[in-house]
Amino acid sequence: MSALGMTAVLGGCGITGGSDDVTLRLVAADYGDSASNSSEKYWAKLVEEYESDHPGVRVEVDVYSWNDVDRKVKEMVEAGDAPDMAQIGAYADYAADGLLYPADELLSIPVQADFAAQLATAGQIDGAQYGMPFAASTRLLFYNKTLFQKAGVTPPTSWDELAAAAAALKAEGVKYPYALPLGPEEAQAETMQWLLSGGGGYTDTSGGYGIDSAENVGTFTWLRDELVGKDLTGPVAPGKLNRADAFAAFADGQVGMLNGHPSLMKMAEKNGVKYGMVPMPGVDGESDATMGVADWMLAFKQNGHQKEIGEFLDFVYSDENVLAFSREYDLLPVTNSASDVMSAAEEDSELQPFLKELPLAELYPVGKTSWADVSAQVKKRIGQAVAPGGSPSAVLGKLESTALTAEGAAAAN
Repeated sequence: MSALGMTAVLGGCGITGGSDDVTLRLVAADYGDSASNSSEKYWAKLVEEYESDHPGVRVEVDVYSWNDVDRKVKEMVEAGDAPDMAQIGAYADYAADGLLYPADELLSIPVQADFAAQLATAGQIDGAQYGMPFAASTRLLFYNKTLFQKAGVTPPTSWDELAAAAAALKAEGVKYPYALPLGPEEAQAETMQWLLSGGGGYTDTSGGYGIDSAENVGTFTWLRDELVGKDLTGPVAPGKLNRADAFAAFADGQVGMLNGHPSLMKMAEKNGVKYGMVPMPGVDGESDATMGVADWMLAFKQNGHQKEIGEFLDFVYSDENVLAFSREYDLLPVTNSASDVMSAAEEDSELQPFLKELPLAELYPVGKTSWADVSAQVKKRIGQAVAPGGSPSAVLGKLESTALTAEGAAAAN
């Protein structure tokens, strides 16, 4: 994800329409990692094509880095100046406040029905979809083929095999046999991947929080005792290791294995690191579930323009545009039809292992307005659960208490 800190305003291109023209404003996140592949280029091309066929509609797009975009939208809404659309990381708070159009009041039936089922469900609150998935990703276990060959090990399919491989890698002097990034940058992701592989998760089967379940406590007890406690996670304490640093270390050839998403492929290839990817190991074999992540498109009611927003979003979610975006930024399509194309296309062969995981993917509980608070506390505290002398049951119990308090506060509002 980008940290460019840039803003671009797109659209118009010198067009001056009559008084009946409609101008739509979209605030979007930047998925690029440099000016050359900033999302402003994607939106500029899309908007130019759309406006050429819709002379009465102008679309202005403000592109912000992921460091700024959610905050910027929040400030606009609080100032009474909501954009027509926002492509950001969360939707639940705005939906709970009654500020958003539901998807079925905007999109044509074929477009809404084309969203991948689990992504569409994750965008719902009380059965109504307010969050329209815009980009998706899953995770796989990356491993360094050269280091694995040197250590004489094969890709693991179970936790025991993962620990054994890590021990063999350590014996060969590998700096990070298994990189466990539980630092504040993205600890909620690594945590969820491990919880799922242990048969648990952030929520229980009824949809309520279940952070301190027996399965989850067992997972973090295993991590503390079998990986961290045996010095198999490298010189940086997991609670201080951020994902970006773990990825950089993998791309530098210092990591035996870690959980990664598609952007890690290009980083490794750029440095000549030979890597493989396998599904996340589970307790007794390949995990039944993996973590998925989605970013969201939402449409605010404040300015009206319901018809124009819907027509524009139908265009945004055409196969051509969904595929162009996904291929540019190594992300997964959010529609079934684009996924079918990608699954069969030779040019998308590198993304296909991630795409295969998508039907098994479980997402953060993004439909809960309490999730932002819970996620922040996970980032802050979870590293303590695997620290020397740490208590997984105490840490997870505290997080569960925090979650229930946040959930209660959300319900009261």
